[in-house]
Amino acid sequence: MAPKDVTTKVSSTKTKPPIVKAPFKTNVIMSGDCVDAMNALPENSIDLVFADPPYNMQLGGELHRPDNSRVDGVDDAWDKFDNFAAYDKFTRAWLGAVKRVLKDNGSLWVIGSYHNIFRVGAILQDLGFWVLNDIVWRKSNPMPNFRGTRFTNAHETMIWCSKSKDARYTFNYDAMKNMNDGLQMRSDWTLPLCTGDERLKNTLGDKLHPTQKPESLLYRVIMSATKPGDIVLDPFFGTGTTGAVAKLLGRQYIGLERDPEYIAGARERIANVKPIEDESMLLTPSKRTEPRIPFGTVVERGLLRAGTMLSDPSGRFTAKIRADGSLISAEHRGSIHQVGAAVQGAPACNGWTFWHVKMGNNLVAIDVFRQKVRAEIAPSLQ
Repeated sequence: MAPKDVTTKVSSTKTKPPIVKAPFKTNVIMSGDCVDAMNALPENSIDLVFADPPYNMQLGGELHRPDNSRVDGVDDAWDKFDNFAAYDKFTRAWLGAVKRVLKDNGSLWVIGSYHNIFRVGAILQDLGFWVLNDIVWRKSNPMPNFRGTRFTNAHETMIWCSKSKDARYTFNYDAMKNMNDGLQMRSDWTLPLCTGDERLKNTLGDKLHPTQKPESLLYRVIMSATKPGDIVLDPFFGTGTTGAVAKLLGRQYIGLERDPEYIAGARERIANVKPIEDESMLLTPSKRTEPRIPFGTVVERGLLRAGTMLSDPSGRFTAKIRADGSLISAEHRGSIHQVGAAVQGAPACNGWTFWHVKMGNNLVAIDVFRQKVRAEIAPSLQ
């Protein structure tokens, strides 16, 4: 059965979406306070915001491995707040600025850990954002819990939300399904930490940024919730992972960052990114936008003949094709969808994926013939 249309508010990716240049400068890193910078941008101007704010980790002293070597944790001044009230005030300020600049059909992603994500989530809802999913990033190579006093902290959480309950946000369902070998993308993502050559280093060979996110994580976020040419804003730009992936995927970016060393590293990094220049390689047309092909077209083209026996994958149900493109089973007749639903006693059925035909020793879904017709007529629609 075809996946249910979970919401009619989700916008689809068209075959050739127009890339609209912003009336303000994009593909830039703006230095300074993120709230001030966002307040200087026009309202309703950003398609997607990815935010990796300070986690307020409240670390108590140095942490050492069993061999007594020091763990390079997050002890930077930007992650320290006097108390929860101060952190909440900071969070409310930057989220409020995000809501002002985000387009009505845009969306926001916020990543955090158990230290901060619950406070961020509550404030998001207080400000009227509508939570769409919480995504668990399961780290395939997490740092162990060296003291042995807790479970190994092996994941972080991302909250994906729209500006309001009724927003027509972008979700590239088919692209995510393709990336997951034809299965619906789940809300738990197993991806490695940023390591090796991807990790930016300073002149001493140390990590340039303690919490640099892997490009694979941003690749999935940007592919799922934007279209080519969309503007992606990162208010905590750091070393520029968001900008690097946005450039690669043909999106525009705006990075906001205070630290000059991070900015220098991000600029050098992004300058070395080679974008995917063939726009057609960036697109995954939604099935909702593909031309409708009646089953009768497949029959009249001779791709399947009248009298051919069809069955479901298990062979439990069978039906024959009639010359007019309808099906007839022992008890039912009608369209491929009607008969598919009737034999199962189901309210609905996608006949294209339910019915199969034997080709050699294999059963093949009749949808392959619909795709063949679509491929043939596609040039005439461009």
